[in-house]
Amino acid sequence: MPENKATRSEREFQDLLRRLELALDASRIGVWEHSIEQDGILWDAQMHRLYETGETCRLVPASLWSNAIHPDDRERAERDFEQAIATRGAYNSQFRIVLPSGEIRHLRSRAHFYVDAEGLPSFIGAEWDVTADVKLNAELARQKVVAEARALALEESNARIEHVADHDYLTGLPNRRLLDKRLSELPADKSITTLAVLHLDLDQFKQINDSHGHAAGDAVLRAAALRITTAIPANGMVARVGGDEFVIVLVNFTDLTELKLITEDVQRRLRKKIRFGQEMLQSGASIGVSWSGDRRARNMLAESDLALYQAKKLGRNRVEFFTRQLQEDLRSKRRLAEELKLGLERGEILPYYQVQLDARTREVIGFEALARWKHPEKGVLAPGVFLKIADEHGLAAEIDAAILKSVLEDRLFWLLRGLAVPRIAVNISASRLADPALLDKLRKLDIPPGVIVFELVETIFLDDSDEKLLDHIGDIKQMGIDIEIDDFGSGHASLIGLVKLRPKRLKIDRQLVTEVVSSAEQRRVVGSIVEIAKALDVEVIAEGIETEAHAVVLAQLGCDGLQGYAFGYPAPAAETDRLFSSMTSGSEKQKTAMGG
Repeated sequence: MPENKATRSEREFQDLLRRLELALDASRIGVWEHSIEQDGILWDAQMHRLYETGETCRLVPASLWSNAIHPDDRERAERDFEQAIATRGAYNSQFRIVLPSGEIRHLRSRAHFYVDAEGLPSFIGAEWDVTADVKLNAELARQKVVAEARALALEESNARIEHVADHDYLTGLPNRRLLDKRLSELPADKSITTLAVLHLDLDQFKQINDSHGHAAGDAVLRAAALRITTAIPANGMVARVGGDEFVIVLVNFTDLTELKLITEDVQRRLRKKIRFGQEMLQSGASIGVSWSGDRRARNMLAESDLALYQAKKLGRNRVEFFTRQLQEDLRSKRRLAEELKLGLERGEILPYYQVQLDARTREVIGFEALARWKHPEKGVLAPGVFLKIADEHGLAAEIDAAILKSVLEDRLFWLLRGLAVPRIAVNISASRLADPALLDKLRKLDIPPGVIVFELVETIFLDDSDEKLLDHIGDIKQMGIDIEIDDFGSGHASLIGLVKLRPKRLKIDRQLVTEVVSSAEQRRVVGSIVEIAKALDVEVIAEGIETEAHAVVLAQLGCDGLQGYAFGYPAPAAETDRLFSSMTSGSEKQKTAMGG
């Protein structure tokens, strides 16, 4: 008999109901119905499973639901339902329940208001377990807090690193690096109408250090920094650029009269005594000033430096402005630069060798080749006379090349005589290192691995070096030429540069070595540098050793090598040759060490 329409509809309805029940069971969603005017609630089987009642009855008392809710959530959950009843709107709540086992679960409950067939106001709703979602969200929130805290810590750490890289550790003032950055920005600043650079040197500072110790010297430096900062306008800048040297940059002052008033006020403040314990320390300042009615800044630092030199030469504790006479001095330097060019062509730039010893065995481990100018009229000139001029006039790379060439010639001569030659360190300037043809030039010299060391004498650029430059240095290392950082601790080389470069060794600046015997603070500083170097697998050489006491203390602090007047002054190749002869006639142990 064909199926009638009513029977088919009933069957389809039952199929739909069965599928709905299966879907609810699979999704673990419980369904409930509550007539507002009745106390009971209709629960399906899944609701009993959610609450773990162990029952199957359809009608349950309303108290079963409320009593199962966590005490801390009960008032809010009931209030949410009462509000839905009052508005006859949607019910939406989330709360915790406490199962009979004591386990706490998170449930989500939603319902809609309707009027049933008997005209009674009712709610029909569903509940499902969201514990996993709640825990996941809580973990994500925790991870977000941790990530944000780490990001903040990293940001603060980077800010501290940036601040340390740009500021002096003792006074907190900007350092030479930040000063150079500021000076390079000035020409582009169109708001600047007047500009002055004051180069300042504290008078009697060395005497204070010598007579009262480095702690007193530090107190003077901190007091000077504070007094200078207080004296200059808010738009000015003061930097500590050396041991007792400061540079002040002033902009947009009214005229020369105002500039002189500011300068005199700085000097007056620095003349005041400084209390250190029970002592009253007397210092003062010599100041060199260069100023301009525009934002020209290229030569002003050099000009103020010349004016400072003049102030100190005329008796200290005075202010000198850059003048035409000092300009003539600049011309004299230019003339000296021309002579230096001729000297390079004539082969007048020669290496003088200073010995380096093992700090423990006192055996020779190397030499440093230092540039000297054998001037036809003025005699042998020390590098302090011409290296700065060479750098200013683009001759530093040529001097580097001339010294390396001579060193290789001297080394070959010594080898032909049967002498064991240790490693020889030669300075390499930033301009020489940046030469794109340097690697080809070095390959043509056919330098054996391990015999030549390059000392970076202008390591301040390492902080800002790009990957190309570091790759350049890496190629030099691959050729068997070791890299050293010179003057470490002088304020030019930084820990950032050290980590980036990973040199074979570093040389502690002589300024840190000078007081290491008498100053516990200096010993701690040097010890810290040695410890950092050892952590990076970097050898340490201390230069500027003038006494046996220096040598003993620095060996105890862990230095690998020693260099200084205590062991020998820089000497020409002929005198170094005699030193080789003396060594090779001694013990075989010493001869072997020289060959290493």
